[in-house]
Amino acid sequence: MKQMPTEARTSAEQGNRNLVLQMNKVSKVIKGKTIVDGLTFDIRPGEIVGLLGPNGAGKTTTIRMMTGLIRMSAGDVLINGHSVRSDFLQAISYVGAIIENPEFYPHLSGLDNLKQYIRMTDNISASRLDEVVQLVGLQDAMNKKVKAYSLGMRQRLGIAQALLHSPKLLILDEPTNGLDPAGIREMREYMRRIAEVEGISILISSHMLAEIEQICHRAVVIQNGKLVKVTSISAADESATGEVELSIRVDDVKQASGIVQSMQAAKLTGAEEARSEIYVTLPDLAVPELVAALSEARIGVYRIAEHKQSLEDEFLKWTGGNQIA
Repeated sequence: MKQMPTEARTSAEQGNRNLVLQMNKVSKVIKGKTIVDGLTFDIRPGEIVGLLGPNGAGKTTTIRMMTGLIRMSAGDVLINGHSVRSDFLQAISYVGAIIENPEFYPHLSGLDNLKQYIRMTDNISASRLDEVVQLVGLQDAMNKKVKAYSLGMRQRLGIAQALLHSPKLLILDEPTNGLDPAGIREMREYMRRIAEVEGISILISSHMLAEIEQICHRAVVIQNGKLVKVTSISAADESATGEVELSIRVDDVKQASGIVQSMQAAKLTGAEEARSEIYVTLPDLAVPELVAALSEARIGVYRIAEHKQSLEDEFLKWTGGNQIA
C-alpha cells in the first residue's frame, strides 16, 4: 500500500484537529437494505449545523452511528480527531447528546438528578455544575422536583446534563419538539449561548425548517441515506460575491430598465409598469453601482427589497418536494 508522505500526513492530522466532527463515507446496511450510503460531512468548532431530510432519509440512523448506539457497516466517524470505530471511549468522551427525550427521576429535584449524573462521571466540579445551570437558565428551578417541570424545563435540564462533562460536540434530536412558541424561542437562545460562550459545536436534527434557518450556520440535507446538499444559512457564511435578486420600486420604470440593461453586471428579469417595479439579478458587490446610476439619472427610488428563497423552498427543491421527517 502506498503511504501518504509525512508532510501530507501531518497536514491532514492538523486539519482533523480543527474539525470537531468528521463523517467519512459512513454507510449502514440492514438486511441487505442501505439505510445510509457513503455519508460525508464535517462540523467546525462553535458551529451550529442542522441535519435535515425527508421521512426515512436516515437522520436518526446517522445520529445513532455517531454516538455508537449502532455499528457502522462502512466508513468512520471522527470526533475531535478520535475514531468512533477504533477509539470509542475517547471519541464519545467529547460528545453530549439528547436523542429523543431526556429521562430523569421525576421524584428528585433537578439538582439531585444532575448530582446523580456527576456521581457516574469523573472530574466534574461543583463550579461546573453551577456554570451549566446558569447557562440554561435553571437557577430558580433546581430545587423543584422534575415532575413539576414543564417540557421546556426538562429539555433545558437535559442539555445541562449533556454539558456537565464539557463536551466538544452537542447532538440534539428534535430539541424543540412539543414546545410552545415561547419555549422554542428560549431553546433557540440557549443553543446560541452554548455555541458562543462555551465554543461547543451543535448538531441539530429537526423537522422545523424555520427554526433551523434562524439558528444554524449550515444545513446538511440527506435523502435516501445519501448527502444531497451542504449549504450555508448564516449571513456571516455567505459569499460577498454571490448574486442577489432585487425588486426596486421607482418613479420611471422604462428609464430604470434601460439603466439596468446598460450595466454589464446586472440582468433585468422583469418590469411591471402597474406596480412601478423592476426586477434585477446582479452580484451583491454591484448593488451600490446600480443605486448610484439610478440616483445620477434622477430616478426616484422608493423601495429596494431582496427576494430570497426560504430554507423550506430550497429544501423542497433539493429533495423533489418530499416531506420533512
